[in-house]
Amino acid sequence: MEEEKKEIRVSLPAISAESGLQHYLREINNIPSLTQEEEFLLAKKYLEDHDVKAAHKLVASHLKLVAKIAMKFRSYGLPTNELISEGNLGLMHAVKKYNPDLGYRLSTYAMWWIKAAIQDYILKSWSLVKIGTTAAQKKLFFSLGKIKNKIRNINSREIIEKDYDQISEELGVARSEVIEMNQRLSGSDLSLNNPSGNDENSSELIEYIPETRPSQEVMLIRNQDSMHRKKMLSDALATLSERELVIILERKLSESPTTLDDLSKRLNVSKERIRQIENKAFDKMQKFVLEAAGR
Repeated sequence: MEEEKKEIRVSLPAISAESGLQHYLREINNIPSLTQEEEFLLAKKYLEDHDVKAAHKLVASHLKLVAKIAMKFRSYGLPTNELISEGNLGLMHAVKKYNPDLGYRLSTYAMWWIKAAIQDYILKSWSLVKIGTTAAQKKLFFSLGKIKNKIRNINSREIIEKDYDQISEELGVARSEVIEMNQRLSGSDLSLNNPSGNDENSSELIEYIPETRPSQEVMLIRNQDSMHRKKMLSDALATLSERELVIILERKLSESPTTLDDLSKRLNVSKERIRQIENKAFDKMQKFVLEAAGR
């Protein structure tokens, strides 16, 4: 039986109250990027020899990528250092799963894991806000800020009543849900530890919120199911070529899917060819999942 890979235990630059974000960014910016050959050799060392030092170099060289991705999620009101820390965990997980023999760069593969880790953290942190459970509602949560910025840049104004219909149609949710989410994301922060009355001995607001979270047993089942789905998706993505992977990530797994026109310009192929590759890649992933489920 093949020996199981060791956990990646590395000492990485950390953001502390003393050093601050800017110091951390300067520190990771000084870490040299790897060439494709260096990355391949290090990944092979970890894959075949379980060389933790090689994994450390892979992780360290991609910390800049994590920070860049984390910065895009600052509008959700969470500390940037926490977003980066969660993204770093996603990066480490990607390094453990990465297979260099499949031909694509680690950054292409790791990007999904980094985003997923940060988004999971944001969703958990907003657990007291009813954001919904459907894919469309979650897309609304992560896309509304971008759409508002787009409206602000194009029209030099804030979102108004007539914009709600367009947003609801674009994201596939009810107009009322767009309005409600906008109010939540635009509202001022209210500490749930504030007293409910003027008396300093008043109960805290959090005491009036009913416990709606599932039990530990239910959470365990959900977490295991979520981990299984993520692993299945990761394994299915590993069956794709580099171009197929890029197209699936941009078209199917992005909170703001890239258009066929943009991808066709970037990859220098026709829009119809992009569509063909996307369909072929999706069929390949679907076949893998069905075969894996039957094993």
